[in-house]
Amino acid sequence: MDKKIVLIDGNSIAYRAFFALPLLSNDKGIHTNAIYGFTMMLMRILEQEKPSHILVAFDAGKTTFRHQTFNEYKGGRQKTPPELSEQFPFIRELLDAYKIARYELENYEADDIIGTLSLLAEKEGYNVKIISGDKDLTQLASENITVDITKKGITDVDSYTPEFIMEKYGITPERIIDMKGLMGDNSDNIPGVPGVGEKTALKLLKEFGTLEELLASLDKVGGAKLKEKLVENKEQAEMSKQLATIHREAPIGITIPDIEYDGYDNQKLNYLFKELGFNSLLDKIEGYEEEILTLEDIDYQMVSDISNEMLIDQSTLIVEVMDESYHQAEVQGFAIVNENGNYYISTELALKSDEFKSWAKDHSKKKTVFDGKKSIVALRWKGIELNGIDFDCLIASYILNPSDSTEDIAAIAKIKGFTNLQSDEVVFGKGAKRSIPEQNILAEHLVRKAVILSELKDVFTRELQENEQLDLFTDLEMPLSLILADMESKGVKVDVDRLKAMGEELRERLQQLEQSIFELAGEAFNINSPKQLGVILFEKLNLPIYKKTKTGYSTSADVLERLASEHDIIEQILNYRQIGKLQSTYIEGLLKVVHEDTCKVHTRFQQALTQTGRLSSTDPNLQNIPIRLEEGRKIRQAFIPSRKDWLIFAADYSQIELRVLAHIANDENLIEAFTHDLDVHTKTAMDVFHVNEEEVTSNMRRQAKAVNFGIVYGISDFGLSQNLGITRKEAGLFIERYFRSFPGVKNYMDDIVQEAKQKGYVTTLLQRRRYLPEITARNFNVRSFAERTAMNTPIQGSAADIIKKAMIDMADRLEKENLQTRLLLQVHDELIFEAPEEEIDILKVIVPDVMENAISLKVPLKVDYAYGRTWYDAK
Repeated sequence: MDKKIVLIDGNSIAYRAFFALPLLSNDKGIHTNAIYGFTMMLMRILEQEKPSHILVAFDAGKTTFRHQTFNEYKGGRQKTPPELSEQFPFIRELLDAYKIARYELENYEADDIIGTLSLLAEKEGYNVKIISGDKDLTQLASENITVDITKKGITDVDSYTPEFIMEKYGITPERIIDMKGLMGDNSDNIPGVPGVGEKTALKLLKEFGTLEELLASLDKVGGAKLKEKLVENKEQAEMSKQLATIHREAPIGITIPDIEYDGYDNQKLNYLFKELGFNSLLDKIEGYEEEILTLEDIDYQMVSDISNEMLIDQSTLIVEVMDESYHQAEVQGFAIVNENGNYYISTELALKSDEFKSWAKDHSKKKTVFDGKKSIVALRWKGIELNGIDFDCLIASYILNPSDSTEDIAAIAKIKGFTNLQSDEVVFGKGAKRSIPEQNILAEHLVRKAVILSELKDVFTRELQENEQLDLFTDLEMPLSLILADMESKGVKVDVDRLKAMGEELRERLQQLEQSIFELAGEAFNINSPKQLGVILFEKLNLPIYKKTKTGYSTSADVLERLASEHDIIEQILNYRQIGKLQSTYIEGLLKVVHEDTCKVHTRFQQALTQTGRLSSTDPNLQNIPIRLEEGRKIRQAFIPSRKDWLIFAADYSQIELRVLAHIANDENLIEAFTHDLDVHTKTAMDVFHVNEEEVTSNMRRQAKAVNFGIVYGISDFGLSQNLGITRKEAGLFIERYFRSFPGVKNYMDDIVQEAKQKGYVTTLLQRRRYLPEITARNFNVRSFAERTAMNTPIQGSAADIIKKAMIDMADRLEKENLQTRLLLQVHDELIFEAPEEEIDILKVIVPDVMENAISLKVPLKVDYAYGRTWYDAK
């Protein structure tokens, strides 16, 4: 292997990744954009550079030896956004999984570590590649050291070699520090010589050579003003050069052999990617195979004739469905375990057995399962009704450990000490290699699953009782799973012709936009080609260039939005892209998942996924249909009742999370606003800005609304500044004023953090827990993220619990009233029904009644409703 060392400036690259990518977060609420960008950069480096040695250097703290020279060094830098700070521990964990060395040194910067190691490496004959977003490191470039500086983003780089620096600046790398001594560096708060910029600094260095030679020859400097500035700031220039100089003899405790790279830890990386939600990167991990366990023998019967002795009360049932989408999926086999024995039943035998069907349908025959909703829906497609589920181990596991979203029984069992079961990946394989094994292997695996579930049931029951969560399990999540199964099975009717007509309308709209864009551009071109679009915008129309990529000009959404006021073509291009996405993702995407035999879409509600307790929807995601654009809202026109002359009835909670906040925080001002049915955003604006209601402007209300909802999600000054387009200082002052106006909210947030530190978790109103082991972490960034989570989880989680309770109460009420109305969807704080026209007047009364009384709070819950021929009309 070539002797090649890669040295990475960890802080700089993390910052670049954070600001280059949109603010992403995973299903656990952890922001991940910087981690993801850092991961992509590591993958690119390992693939392209193939280093024999690699190190990521980090800054150890805010204070370095340079502060002894100049106390204001780096003094102008803004505080790191908490959304980025919380990601650094995960970046370090990522590096550990990659088995990439990382290092930081008290009183020194990452630059000094890199400078010292690069010098040692060069002396030992290594080729060195340095990667950073900070041009300070270009001073290290030499014949054997290349410095890659990221430009916009993290993949677009300039490679600084001595030749490149000479071509760009007309000086050698060693003179970069002289240039910094003269011109200073705003990003590091290095003062330099006031009034001397890069152009003047380079001119002086080309004439005099070095800063010292210049300062020794000031009488030869042309221009009285310039000479005066240099004379007055001589010592400051010398100090600035000193500050800009990277220390290449730092007392590092790491050597070149310590940073040798021999490949990543497949298992750790696999686990971390799953935890972070980087599922698209899993197939890039080479050679990971799960450990195969040595299992104890187990007795079971391969059933050839189903008898009543195996179909008794208190049985554990496994319904094996391998497909992620279980609608119309094949069932691979069944296992039943009870006091009479352990049994494997083939799908063919079960589907033709009246005894099995009767037992499955019997409510009195109680059954323990894993993912009962999946089992119910899969069997219903086969004509079998499954009733009598009284314990679902997936739901129990989720309530007890909401941070673990695995749906593999072996993984869940292992946590509880049960190891007599291989994982599904070991038995079935994964990805393209996934397949059904021989029947005896399949049979034994399914029976082992059922045996383990029987043992887990007792463990989970005891733990739920100890946590005071048995009611949450029994009265909320278990009945909800049955309601969700019915909703999934019934599906939602789609007007395919209307959807296709909308597709045509969007195609026509795209053609109109295309012609308009061509006219404004003066020629036809491929609008979807960033390269061709870049040429039109930046060469032909001469619009300002904000960002470049390796292949040309950046035409990303953020760039176009900055250009919106420069030319009429920009708005047309943005519309073209939005309409195009609606056409491909939502029109064509929905048409692909409409079931031919039912003309319905059958989504899957993920009940055991989010740590807050919220439901999510997939294949298709009906909770994410865009509503900002009118064209997006119109997609809801395609969702119609399943019967003629029926209507869609929609009811949603008004500001439920803010009402929950008022209750939990017991804040008098918020309680007053909701009790008297005031506009809470106007009320907030009045309190924060100290104005009368008549004086509240639309902008004041907009800002108040952003803070109201931001507080619920633990927003920071950085997050609020991004939302409102104001400075972080202004956003910080706004949040301060909010807390002064609503002291109960501030007290709640302080108290809940202390409670979380004492208990290690927070709870919702219905005792759902979210564990926060990081709440007492010594690392400030990790601890801060946990504190914000402690503040917002009881609010978001309680709101989720309330609508779940409303769904259960609503199902009971519809049955009690003997109505034909059906619950179709839950979309965040909204319930969607289909109903006969003659039942609408009844729904107007009972739906708000049930939803508003799902739980008793210190403020009233409020429900708005609407109805119409389509989902779009029910607004």
